[in-house]
Amino acid sequence: MTARQPRAEPVQPSLLSGFPAAEPPPSGPRPASSLPVARVCVESPLPQLDRPFDYLVTEELDAAAVPGVRVKVRVAGREHVGFLLERLGSSDSGVRLSPLGAVLSPLPVLAPEIAELARAVAERWAGALGDVLRFAVPPRAARVEAEFAARGDDVAVPASPAHDAAQPGDAVGPPAAGAKNAAGPEQVPGGWDRLHNGAAYLRHLAAGGSPRAVLQAVHGYGPDAWPHTIARAVVAARSSGRGALVVVPDRRDLLRVHSALEAALPGERIVRLSAEDGPSTRSRGFLELLSGAAHVAVGTRGAAFAPVRDLGLVVCWDDGDDLHIEPRAPYFHAREVLLLRSEQTGCALLLAGHAVSVEAERLVESGWLHRVAAERSVLRAAVPRVTSTADSVESARDPLARIARLPHTAWQVAREALAIGPVLVQVARAGYAPSLACGRCREPARCRHCAGPLAEQASGRERLVVCRWCGTPELAFSCRVCGGKSLRRTAIGALRTAEELGRAFPGALVVTSSGDAVKSELEGGPALVVATVGAEPVAPDGYAAALLLDGDALLRRESLRAPEEALRRWLNAAALVRSASEGGRVVITAGEGEAVAALVRWDPAGFAGRELALRRELALPPAVRIAAVTGAMADVEAFLAAAQDVLAHPGVRVAGPVEGDPAQALVFFPIASGPAVTRGLHGVRVALAARRTGGPVTLRVDAPDLL
Repeated sequence: MTARQPRAEPVQPSLLSGFPAAEPPPSGPRPASSLPVARVCVESPLPQLDRPFDYLVTEELDAAAVPGVRVKVRVAGREHVGFLLERLGSSDSGVRLSPLGAVLSPLPVLAPEIAELARAVAERWAGALGDVLRFAVPPRAARVEAEFAARGDDVAVPASPAHDAAQPGDAVGPPAAGAKNAAGPEQVPGGWDRLHNGAAYLRHLAAGGSPRAVLQAVHGYGPDAWPHTIARAVVAARSSGRGALVVVPDRRDLLRVHSALEAALPGERIVRLSAEDGPSTRSRGFLELLSGAAHVAVGTRGAAFAPVRDLGLVVCWDDGDDLHIEPRAPYFHAREVLLLRSEQTGCALLLAGHAVSVEAERLVESGWLHRVAAERSVLRAAVPRVTSTADSVESARDPLARIARLPHTAWQVAREALAIGPVLVQVARAGYAPSLACGRCREPARCRHCAGPLAEQASGRERLVVCRWCGTPELAFSCRVCGGKSLRRTAIGALRTAEELGRAFPGALVVTSSGDAVKSELEGGPALVVATVGAEPVAPDGYAAALLLDGDALLRRESLRAPEEALRRWLNAAALVRSASEGGRVVITAGEGEAVAALVRWDPAGFAGRELALRRELALPPAVRIAAVTGAMADVEAFLAAAQDVLAHPGVRVAGPVEGDPAQALVFFPIASGPAVTRGLHGVRVALAARRTGGPVTLRVDAPDLL
């Protein structure tokens, strides 16, 4: 038998039996007592991350985590830098929130007004908010931020003034100390008194109003040059106690406008915003604007997002220049950003240039912009006399004028003008001979290594044939088509032109401005100045004459905008020439066409109006909007299939996709349907990227180079 087990003692049941055990106190970070949720936009190129994420604000970061600061967060296990957009009392995400990683800087560098503008830009171009903020806020310069933090400068920006912007007749704050001389804008040079509606525009602006206009500038040099015209408008805005922002295409224009603004507003800080100035200089200027230490800024396209306080005026110079287009996502145009900003804040707007873009003309015809331009009687006295070698009179005098690169009329004008001043010679291409062909069959000459185009370069007195792609010298050319050994020049560059003019005008000083050796200003007396389009230096007293060569090369560009772009380039060069009353002459060598006729008449607005009417008839931009979907053919087709609901909007039509590297499809849609279509296309791109069902596609909206 087995031994009997001892009997267990009875156990008294607990009075708490059946109740759950108390949970241990939470071991994680304690949330902030007020508004514990931070909504963050992360900087990432992935479309699926283009949405705000909610994070928990801990007690340790409560004071530093204010809207506008840079933060570090984790998304899908990886650390990302982003901007804190707002603080909320609760989150609607439905998941447990991860804590905010870190606050990288205590300075709120993203102003509410700029955050609102960035959202509008992202929606306008179907892009990601993070990509826009990369341009809106310059890279962090820790040393500069530490200086501002040590000084205790207030960079906290008030709420967006979109709903309480100054209106005509409203009371405004007093002008800054540097603007004490701004009350009388007529004291500042600029030529506004000779422009129709010019004086009224300045009076409206100085009274605190917000007029919007297209300005056709006349002069490119002297005291009435366009930089002084813009400076006078800025002075009027400052006299009402408001700030101003000027956006220009390139650094040469930036330096001219900056100098004019410093002369017009003595003693006032003028901030210059350009990526070429380096991160520290750009960050310091950005923080000065953000803190209110400066109220006037001038810069290139990225400056369209400058956080100018109490903004009263935005100016875009030469809005047709393609340098205003950002080549990276979301591919915005500075002019359109300023249009959005003017609508958002209620500030004044000025689109200025020697030419008038078709987009600006559409806004004038709609009544959204007013025209400020010189009367015909003023133009006849202020601009040079323009002669086309293709007209009937010149053709009768010189039957070879249509085919000669330097017709007799152009040579004679240059010879006479050199006696009284410098002569500008505008050419289409830089280099010596940038394009070569086989001398026997005329086939374009190609590199035997990479199949790139061959070009002739000048190296001292030697002429070298090299590949423009890989730079490999070609010492023994042999045509791949016919086996020919000789080469012929199919295009002449600035250096070759300068060499030929030096022989045609012995004893004359020849100056070149092209490529990497662009000159901003001309020094000395009479000279032949050979410059590529857009690289013309400014003569302090104006050029005595200008020869606009290679006009047909500009007009033959495979672009819908080739005539518009050619006219813009010609007008910019012709504006540097003295008036006809002072003997100024301009000779254009190009075939007959609307652009040439508009230059002879000096009628950029009329040309833009005719181009706009033609685009409306053909349903082409800017009469409609356009989006390009590019990528592998299968991916573009998958995108279009997924976007069928979007493409079903009334008036939407699709061209393509067309095979290529990459393949491309164009989507045309009405302006009125723009927000719905761009929002829908962006949503399709995000959805496909999140599902990872195919390769990536690029979405570009309203890019001028698509047609």
